[in-house]
Amino acid sequence: MNTIEPEKSFRLKVWELVESVPDKEEPKRIHDAVDWFMMTLIALNVLAVILETVETINLEYSAYFFAFEVFSVICFTIEYLVRLWACTSQVKFARPFWGRIRFIFTPMAIIDLIAILPFYLTFLHVDMRFVRTLRLFRLFRLFKLMRYSHSLTLFGNVLRNKKEELLITAAIMLVLIILTSSFIYFAEHEAQPDKFTDIPTSMWWAIVTLTTVGYGDVFPVTPLGKFFAGIIAVLGIGMFALPTGILGASFVEEIDRLKRRETCTCPHCGEVIEQD
Repeated sequence: MNTIEPEKSFRLKVWELVESVPDKEEPKRIHDAVDWFMMTLIALNVLAVILETVETINLEYSAYFFAFEVFSVICFTIEYLVRLWACTSQVKFARPFWGRIRFIFTPMAIIDLIAILPFYLTFLHVDMRFVRTLRLFRLFRLFKLMRYSHSLTLFGNVLRNKKEELLITAAIMLVLIILTSSFIYFAEHEAQPDKFTDIPTSMWWAIVTLTTVGYGDVFPVTPLGKFFAGIIAVLGIGMFALPTGILGASFVEEIDRLKRRETCTCPHCGEVIEQD
Protein backbone atom coordinates (compact mmCIF):
# COMPACT_ATOMS: atom_id res chain seq x y z
CA MET A 1 0.00 0.00 0.00
CA ASN A 2 1.35 3.41 -0.95
CA THR A 3 -1.67 5.41 0.16
CA ILE A 4 -3.09 6.44 3.51
CA GLU A 5 -6.77 5.65 3.01
CA PRO A 6 -8.22 2.52 1.39
CA GLU A 7 -10.89 4.66 -0.26
CA LYS A 8 -9.61 7.00 -2.95
CA SER A 9 -9.94 10.55 -1.73
CA PHE A 10 -10.19 13.56 -3.98
CA ARG A 11 -6.65 14.50 -3.02
CA LEU A 12 -5.38 11.07 -4.10
CA LYS A 13 -7.25 11.27 -7.42
CA VAL A 14 -5.67 14.65 -8.10
CA TRP A 15 -2.24 13.22 -7.25
CA GLU A 16 -2.73 10.32 -9.66
CA LEU A 17 -3.87 12.74 -12.33
CA VAL A 18 -0.80 14.99 -12.13
CA GLU A 19 1.55 12.03 -11.63
CA SER A 20 0.12 10.18 -14.66
CA VAL A 21 -0.91 7.17 -12.57
CA PRO A 22 -3.49 5.06 -14.45
CA ASP A 23 -6.89 4.97 -12.78
CA LYS A 24 -9.33 2.21 -13.74
CA GLU A 25 -12.22 4.05 -12.14
CA GLU A 26 -11.87 7.09 -14.40
CA PRO A 27 -11.56 7.42 -18.19
CA LYS A 28 -7.97 7.03 -19.32
CA ARG A 29 -8.43 9.86 -21.80
CA ILE A 30 -8.36 12.40 -18.94
CA HIS A 31 -4.86 11.29 -17.94
CA ASP A 32 -3.77 11.17 -21.57
CA ALA A 33 -5.08 14.69 -22.20
CA VAL A 34 -3.14 16.07 -19.21
CA ASP A 35 0.01 14.24 -20.28
CA TRP A 36 -0.15 15.44 -23.88
CA PHE A 37 -0.92 19.02 -22.87
CA MET A 38 2.06 19.19 -20.51
CA MET A 39 4.43 17.47 -22.96
CA THR A 40 3.38 19.84 -25.75
CA LEU A 41 3.77 22.87 -23.49
CA ILE A 42 7.26 21.76 -22.41
CA ALA A 43 8.34 21.11 -26.00
CA LEU A 44 7.06 24.55 -27.09
CA ASN A 45 8.92 26.18 -24.20
CA VAL A 46 12.20 24.62 -25.27
CA LEU A 47 11.53 25.73 -28.86
CA ALA A 48 10.78 29.27 -27.65
CA VAL A 49 14.07 29.43 -25.71
CA ILE A 50 15.94 28.36 -28.84
CA LEU A 51 14.15 30.84 -31.13
CA GLU A 52 14.69 33.72 -28.69
CA THR A 53 18.42 33.45 -29.31
CA VAL A 54 17.81 34.44 -32.95
CA GLU A 55 17.99 38.22 -32.74
CA THR A 56 15.71 39.01 -35.71
CA ILE A 57 12.97 36.65 -34.48
CA ASN A 58 13.27 37.86 -30.90
CA LEU A 59 12.94 41.53 -31.89
CA GLU A 60 9.88 40.91 -34.05
CA TYR A 61 8.00 38.53 -31.77
CA SER A 62 9.27 39.52 -28.32
CA ALA A 63 5.75 40.38 -27.11
CA TYR A 64 4.45 36.95 -28.17
CA PHE A 65 7.39 35.22 -26.50
CA PHE A 66 6.68 37.09 -23.26
CA ALA A 67 2.96 36.29 -23.39
CA PHE A 68 3.69 32.62 -23.97
CA GLU A 69 6.21 32.66 -21.12
CA VAL A 70 3.61 34.12 -18.74
CA PHE A 71 1.04 31.51 -19.82
CA SER A 72 3.57 28.70 -19.38
CA VAL A 73 4.69 29.89 -15.95
CA ILE A 74 1.05 30.09 -14.81
CA CYS A 75 0.47 26.49 -15.96
CA PHE A 76 3.69 25.19 -14.41
CA THR A 77 3.05 27.09 -11.16
CA ILE A 78 -0.46 25.66 -10.86
CA GLU A 79 0.94 22.19 -11.56
CA TYR A 80 3.63 22.65 -8.89
CA LEU A 81 1.17 23.90 -6.27
CA VAL A 82 -1.28 21.10 -7.05
CA ARG A 83 1.48 18.53 -6.59
CA LEU A 84 2.49 20.22 -3.33
CA TRP A 85 -1.12 20.10 -2.11
CA ALA A 86 -1.85 16.53 -3.20
CA CYS A 87 1.46 14.91 -2.18
CA THR A 88 0.17 14.23 1.36
CA SER A 89 -2.04 11.49 -0.10
CA GLN A 90 1.13 9.38 -0.21
CA VAL A 91 2.49 7.69 2.90
CA LYS A 92 6.03 9.07 2.58
CA PHE A 93 4.67 12.64 2.37
CA ALA A 94 1.76 12.12 4.77
CA ARG A 95 2.66 14.72 7.41
CA PRO A 96 1.12 18.05 6.33
CA PHE A 97 4.20 20.22 6.94
CA TRP A 98 7.27 17.99 7.00
CA GLY A 99 5.83 15.74 4.32
CA ARG A 100 5.58 18.67 1.95
CA ILE A 101 9.09 19.83 2.90
CA ARG A 102 10.34 16.37 2.03
CA PHE A 103 8.46 16.49 -1.27
CA ILE A 104 9.97 19.87 -2.17
CA PHE A 105 13.47 18.39 -1.99
CA THR A 106 12.75 15.39 -4.22
CA PRO A 107 14.66 15.52 -7.54
CA MET A 108 11.63 16.06 -9.78
CA ALA A 109 10.14 18.70 -7.46
CA ILE A 110 13.45 20.59 -7.57
CA ILE A 111 13.34 20.50 -11.38
CA ASP A 112 9.75 21.80 -11.28
CA LEU A 113 10.84 24.68 -9.04
CA ILE A 114 13.87 25.55 -11.17
CA ALA A 115 11.58 25.63 -14.22
CA ILE A 116 9.50 28.50 -12.81
CA LEU A 117 11.85 30.26 -10.38
CA PRO A 118 13.78 32.35 -12.98
CA PHE A 119 10.58 34.06 -14.10
CA TYR A 120 9.70 35.24 -10.58
CA LEU A 121 13.27 36.34 -9.84
CA THR A 122 13.05 38.83 -12.72
CA PHE A 123 10.68 40.91 -10.56
CA LEU A 124 13.34 41.33 -7.88
CA HIS A 125 15.93 44.12 -7.99
CA VAL A 126 18.90 42.01 -9.03
CA ASP A 127 21.69 42.40 -11.55
CA MET A 128 20.26 42.00 -15.07
CA ARG A 129 23.25 39.93 -16.10
CA PHE A 130 22.30 37.49 -13.37
CA VAL A 131 18.69 37.50 -14.60
CA ARG A 132 19.77 36.77 -18.19
CA THR A 133 21.79 33.84 -16.91
CA LEU A 134 18.82 32.54 -14.97
CA ARG A 135 16.70 32.60 -18.11
CA LEU A 136 18.79 29.74 -19.46
CA PHE A 137 17.45 27.65 -16.58
CA ARG A 138 14.15 27.55 -18.45
CA LEU A 139 15.72 24.73 -20.42
CA PHE A 140 15.32 22.66 -17.26
CA ARG A 141 11.67 22.38 -18.28
CA LEU A 142 12.89 19.77 -20.72
CA PHE A 143 13.59 17.48 -17.76
CA LYS A 144 9.93 17.74 -16.77
CA LEU A 145 9.23 15.41 -19.67
CA MET A 146 10.50 12.60 -17.44
CA ARG A 147 7.19 12.77 -15.59
CA TYR A 148 5.18 12.11 -18.74
CA SER A 149 7.44 9.94 -20.90
CA HIS A 150 7.72 6.26 -20.00
CA SER A 151 10.92 6.00 -22.03
CA LEU A 152 12.58 8.80 -20.05
CA THR A 153 11.30 7.25 -16.83
CA LEU A 154 12.90 3.99 -17.90
CA PHE A 155 16.18 5.83 -18.50
CA GLY A 156 15.97 7.37 -15.02
CA ASN A 157 15.40 3.92 -13.47
CA VAL A 158 18.43 2.56 -15.32
CA LEU A 159 20.67 5.37 -14.03
CA ARG A 160 19.37 4.89 -10.50
CA ASN A 161 19.87 1.11 -10.55
CA LYS A 162 23.41 1.33 -11.95
CA LYS A 163 24.59 4.45 -10.16
CA GLU A 164 27.27 2.61 -8.17
CA GLU A 165 28.76 0.96 -11.27
CA LEU A 166 28.67 4.26 -13.17
CA LEU A 167 30.30 6.12 -10.28
CA ILE A 168 33.09 3.52 -10.13
CA THR A 169 33.59 3.82 -13.88
CA ALA A 170 33.68 7.61 -13.65
CA ALA A 171 36.24 7.40 -10.84
CA ILE A 172 38.44 5.07 -12.90
CA MET A 173 38.22 7.42 -15.89
CA LEU A 174 39.14 10.38 -13.70
CA VAL A 175 42.21 8.55 -12.37
CA LEU A 176 43.17 7.58 -15.92
CA ILE A 177 42.86 11.19 -17.10
CA ILE A 178 45.07 12.42 -14.24
CA LEU A 179 47.73 9.78 -14.90
CA THR A 180 47.64 10.36 -18.65
CA SER A 181 47.96 14.13 -18.37
CA SER A 182 50.80 13.74 -15.87
CA PHE A 183 52.80 11.35 -18.08
CA ILE A 184 52.33 13.40 -21.25
CA TYR A 185 53.33 16.56 -19.38
CA PHE A 186 56.66 15.08 -18.33
CA ALA A 187 57.21 13.63 -21.82
CA GLU A 188 56.34 16.77 -23.82
CA HIS A 189 56.85 19.79 -21.57
CA GLU A 190 60.41 20.49 -22.61
CA ALA A 191 59.68 20.05 -26.33
CA GLN A 192 56.39 22.00 -26.30
CA PRO A 193 56.28 24.29 -23.25
CA ASP A 194 53.56 26.42 -24.89
CA LYS A 195 51.23 23.41 -25.53
CA PHE A 196 51.88 21.31 -22.41
CA THR A 197 52.33 24.17 -19.95
CA ASP A 198 51.26 22.23 -16.88
CA ILE A 199 49.32 19.13 -15.89
CA PRO A 200 45.88 20.85 -15.78
CA THR A 201 46.46 22.19 -19.30
CA SER A 202 47.58 18.72 -20.43
CA MET A 203 44.25 17.31 -19.28
CA TRP A 204 42.63 18.73 -22.42
CA TRP A 205 44.88 16.52 -24.56
CA ALA A 206 44.21 13.56 -22.26
CA ILE A 207 40.43 13.92 -22.56
CA VAL A 208 40.31 14.30 -26.34
CA THR A 209 42.73 11.38 -26.75
CA LEU A 210 40.97 9.01 -24.35
CA THR A 211 37.63 9.79 -25.99
CA THR A 212 39.28 9.18 -29.41
CA VAL A 213 38.09 12.60 -30.62
CA GLY A 214 41.58 13.88 -31.42
CA TYR A 215 41.04 17.48 -32.55
CA GLY A 216 44.70 17.77 -33.56
CA ASP A 217 45.22 21.15 -31.91
CA VAL A 218 47.64 19.61 -29.40
CA PHE A 219 49.70 16.50 -30.15
CA PRO A 220 53.01 14.93 -28.99
CA VAL A 221 56.17 15.35 -31.06
CA THR A 222 58.74 13.39 -29.03
CA PRO A 223 59.19 9.63 -29.58
CA LEU A 224 58.28 8.89 -25.96
CA GLY A 225 55.21 11.11 -26.18
CA LYS A 226 54.03 9.46 -29.41
CA PHE A 227 54.56 5.97 -27.99
CA PHE A 228 52.64 6.88 -24.86
CA ALA A 229 49.87 8.57 -26.90
CA GLY A 230 49.36 5.38 -28.95
CA ILE A 231 48.89 3.31 -25.80
CA ILE A 232 46.46 5.84 -24.35
CA ALA A 233 44.42 5.99 -27.58
CA VAL A 234 43.96 2.20 -27.53
CA LEU A 235 43.07 2.23 -23.83
CA GLY A 236 40.55 5.00 -24.43
CA ILE A 237 38.54 2.87 -26.85
CA GLY A 238 37.90 0.25 -24.19
CA MET A 239 37.73 2.57 -21.20
CA PHE A 240 35.00 4.82 -22.50
CA ALA A 241 33.03 1.84 -23.82
CA LEU A 242 32.45 0.63 -20.26
CA PRO A 243 29.55 3.01 -19.44
CA THR A 244 27.89 2.06 -22.74
CA GLY A 245 28.03 -1.62 -21.86
CA ILE A 246 26.72 -1.02 -18.34
CA LEU A 247 23.81 1.10 -19.56
CA GLY A 248 22.98 -1.30 -22.40
CA ALA A 249 22.83 -4.33 -20.09
CA SER A 250 20.81 -2.36 -17.53
CA PHE A 251 18.26 -1.33 -20.16
CA VAL A 252 17.71 -4.97 -21.09
CA GLU A 253 17.31 -5.93 -17.42
CA GLU A 254 14.86 -3.09 -16.78
CA ILE A 255 12.73 -3.92 -19.81
CA ASP A 256 12.62 -7.61 -18.80
CA ARG A 257 11.66 -6.63 -15.27
CA LEU A 258 8.80 -4.47 -16.52
CA LYS A 259 7.55 -7.26 -18.75
CA ARG A 260 7.61 -9.75 -15.88
CA ARG A 261 5.73 -7.27 -13.73
CA GLU A 262 3.00 -6.71 -16.31
CA THR A 263 2.40 -10.36 -17.17
CA CYS A 264 2.89 -13.76 -15.65
CA THR A 265 2.16 -17.29 -16.80
CA CYS A 266 -0.30 -19.53 -14.98
CA PRO A 267 1.56 -22.63 -13.66
CA HIS A 268 -1.47 -24.89 -14.38
CA CYS A 269 -2.68 -23.91 -17.84
CA GLY A 270 0.22 -21.88 -19.16
CA GLU A 271 -2.04 -18.97 -20.02
CA VAL A 272 -0.71 -15.44 -19.67
CA ILE A 273 -2.38 -13.61 -16.80
CA GLU A 274 -2.45 -9.83 -16.82
CA GLN A 275 -1.33 -8.18 -13.59
CA ASP A 276 -1.92 -4.67 -12.29
